[in-house]
Amino acid sequence: MQTMGEQTFQWTDPEQVLADTAALSGLEYMQGLTEGTIPPPPIAVLMQFGPVSAEKGKVAFSCLPSHASYNPIGMVHGGLVCTLLDTVTGCAAHTTLPAGVGYTSVEIKVNYLRPVLADTGELIGTGWVVKGGRSVIFAEGNVKTAAGDLVATASSTLLVRPRPGSA
Repeated sequence: MQTMGEQTFQWTDPEQVLADTAALSGLEYMQGLTEGTIPPPPIAVLMQFGPVSAEKGKVAFSCLPSHASYNPIGMVHGGLVCTLLDTVTGCAAHTTLPAGVGYTSVEIKVNYLRPVLADTGELIGTGWVVKGGRSVIFAEGNVKTAAGDLVATASSTLLVRPRPGSA
């Protein structure tokens, strides 16, 4: 008989967090997330992403992959790495936006360079803005192991739009 794993998680109501942070710029929001004064969004809790740093046009998040993210062929599903890349490219774009303005991913292109296993250890995703804008932002990102081995790269196009709940 196989031993089964279990994972549970709790999150803060994201709509309340949006309401509480409506007056913050994207950079202020990301810095608050990094400092722990703003609770993480549910997806970050579920996928075990943690903010590492945030500055204008650049962010980094960590992730500790586990067996909970395995696919049928015995490795961490590429979707985990893709989601980390979507997170860091989107959050890098967010750091350039004023209060009341948000974004949504239009396209992301990911190149996977090596497999990720539960024993790979911590991953660090870094995203940066290549070209900012009032309607479209272009960003890139990468994911590396703690040892510095490149796992994946991405380029992303993000549509700038009013933030949900803003007037």
